[in-house]
Amino acid sequence: MGLPGHRRTSSDKHRRAAHFALKKQNIVADAASADQAHLSHKAAPGATSYRGHAIHVKGKTQKLEKLLKKSKKAEPTKA
Repeated sequence: MGLPGHRRTSSDKHRRAAHFALKKQNIVADAASADQAHLSHKAAPGATSYRGHAIHVKGKTQKLEKLLKKSKKAEPTKA
């Protein structure tokens, strides 16, 4: 098993940690998504297309059907 050759100095540690800084996120709002803020190069939440291509959401029809069934059950009956 290998052993460290020498102690890591504080300057080594600072040099390595210089790359750990967080970068500012690029948030945009475009007219196609009704001025909804989202990260650049990512589709806006609820968008149906991105850069001219349709977005496929797995199980979207099943989720809609499930919501409709739930809403029909939740309707109060008037007597």
